[in-house]
Amino acid sequence: MALKTREDYLAALKQMRPNIYKFGELITDITTHPATRRTVESHAMCYDASNDPDLEKMYTTTSSFTGEKIHRWNSMMQEEGELISNMKLKRQNYRRSGTCTGGVCVGWNAQNVMWAVTHEIDAKCGTNYQERLKKWILHAEKNGLTVAGALTDAKGDRSLKPSQQADPDTNLHITQVREDGIVIRGVKAMICSTAASNEIFLLPGSIYGEADKDFALSCVVPRDIEGLTIVEATRPSDQRDLNESDLNETPNTGITQGWLLFKDVFVPNERVFMCKEFEFTSKVIGFFTANYRACIGACVAGQGDVMIGASMLMARANGLSAKVFMNKLVDMSINNQITFGLGAGALAVGSKHPSGSWFADPLTAHTNKVMVATLPYEVKRLTQEIGGGIVETGCMPSARDLENPEYGHMLRQALKAGACSGEARFKAARLAEWLTVGGGIPGCMHGGGSPDGAKLVVRFTTPMEEYAEYARKVMNIEEKIEEPAKPAKK
Repeated sequence: MALKTREDYLAALKQMRPNIYKFGELITDITTHPATRRTVESHAMCYDASNDPDLEKMYTTTSSFTGEKIHRWNSMMQEEGELISNMKLKRQNYRRSGTCTGGVCVGWNAQNVMWAVTHEIDAKCGTNYQERLKKWILHAEKNGLTVAGALTDAKGDRSLKPSQQADPDTNLHITQVREDGIVIRGVKAMICSTAASNEIFLLPGSIYGEADKDFALSCVVPRDIEGLTIVEATRPSDQRDLNESDLNETPNTGITQGWLLFKDVFVPNERVFMCKEFEFTSKVIGFFTANYRACIGACVAGQGDVMIGASMLMARANGLSAKVFMNKLVDMSINNQITFGLGAGALAVGSKHPSGSWFADPLTAHTNKVMVATLPYEVKRLTQEIGGGIVETGCMPSARDLENPEYGHMLRQALKAGACSGEARFKAARLAEWLTVGGGIPGCMHGGGSPDGAKLVVRFTTPMEEYAEYARKVMNIEEKIEEPAKPAKK
């Protein structure tokens, strides 16, 4: 099968039913509208790379089902090297676009997670979920689909389980099981790149018990399926983005986050891969977070690489040698390599599931998430520090002001500091701002789940007592040193 091109991808998006809103406006063409064109461009660049002789090895692979050449983000990941290739692709995407490309990331992880989970469900329950999933994966390979992944529910009152909520629609759930499929209703929130995606892979958002079995569902739906409304979230750069003449002020790429509102959406059986098998939701969450939190180390490293570059440009545009800031630049590089290397290490010491899917070592992967939730903010701080007040204080005028015939020339003169033009310094400063406080910022703290949740996994997967035994034997302590008994309550 032939690889899809940028033109194929854009044409497919244009054919979809308009169902995305922002600021109360229905977006009729997501490929050109200011609110969505940046994320579409970010993903279109992936199709360019797949057809680029210098990049195709990173962006394409061979189908494990057909033996044909496919886009890598539609592939099965059954060896640690294939997941490390996932990381390399993500880091390269950030280097090329400066932003997240979740449509060639989260759905890809979801299909590999559900390949393992459907293997287990079928073995225990006698279902045929994996065969359904295989047919859909072949469909995704053939059509070179971009697939968003939707894990997070709106959740409602965090102290209550989904079945206890006053409004059950705060979590996506099954309202009806029919002979030919299921009907679903509810909200998924903070879902990355839905505007740029052909389809959306839905997963259970938490670990559920029997009382919450209606919320235990996994399926995949077209992004424009009837009954689904998507609302794009706002971001700090919206005011500029939505002025057509200002679109060149920031990078031509970017990310969006969507709220997915499902209102009695029918999903046919062939697209359903979990239906109320609540006892397997822990496997979904465990497998998904392990691989995602390993690989996200590449995402923040890639954007960190661009921040190093932006910092060097800013130093020079300010009239200083980048060498003046070499210690800070080295610290930024070290932070980038820590998250990338720790993620790759989690994959390297992972293991193969009986289904064939490869999963990262949970302890190392979740440790990486804690690093992802801290180190990139230091890289951002250093980017602002090197760039100076023009980057951090939000004091820059707009591109339209620079072009104003009455006073624009004075602004351009004032912006000139080093050997480059005032316009070049303006663009370098805007990039640094974009990467640290604007639309280019990735989900470091809560993207892929909270660091506190990751620390819980670290706590429960660290064999503390085993380590205590190592220490006892090193010193030949023969007696057991037990935890003190809790004092009796009076």
